Amino acid sequence: MLERSGAAGVVLIIAAGTTIESCAAVRLLADSHPGVRAGVGLHPADLEGPMDDAVEAELRALAGHSSVVEWSETGLDYMPRSPRWDIQQDAFRRQIRLARELGLPIVFHSREASDDTLRILREEGAGEVGGAWHYFDGSLALAQTAMDLGFHISLAKPLLRLPELQAVAAALPLERIVIETDSYPQPFKKHRDRWTEPWHLPQVAAKLAELQETDVATVAQATTANYLRMLGGRVSAEELGIPAAP
Repeated sequence: MLERSGAAGVVLIIAAGTTIESCAAVRLLADSHPGVRAGVGLHPADLEGPMDDAVEAELRALAGHSSVVEWSETGLDYMPRSPRWDIQQDAFRRQIRLARELGLPIVFHSREASDDTLRILREEGAGEVGGAWHYFDGSLALAQTAMDLGFHISLAKPLLRLPELQAVAAALPLERIVIETDSYPQPFKKHRDRWTEPWHLPQVAAKLAELQETDVATVAQATTANYLRMLGGRVSAEELGIPAAP
């Protein structure tokens, strides 16, 4: 996966944790590969019960490592089989407070939960550290509200197939956009090369360039600079071997 992404020109991968175990695993991955950094967090759909003080202490320790550059992935997921909403909301609040304590930008998941997600971000002062709305597929008004709170809009492969999202992307200010692919395992796809991976990132950049009526190089430079700025200097252009933003 890393070889394929490197061949496609991807210079930075942030491996997101979703459980305590995967947070520890991505930290080890980041330690052993120079183009990889780690995010720590508990995904709302992976919560097995209320987040207690012991889990909070484990997350704080994991997040203090030098390879951890953001709080990801946290948020809310209101799909039918997801954990109870009150458990999710409490865990989300606790993680926002940890991210603020440690000065880490928050990359958050929100599915069927936009109103509560934005309310909790606002109530917990999450804009102090900023971050991004991961895998965004909502309306322009929703994007504007998130940007007003201090967050970037992260666009992924749904941009290639959703006309409504394409219209939103065309209207967003480029300086508030970051791009991603996500790369959750997809064994339901018969062919392994159809799984979403970081090497697909140039496809997202090309579609965004088309929608913004600019060229891919401009989108690549802008979205990379946006992400590095969002990370608050935890990763530099020099480390990645790319020109610094003008």
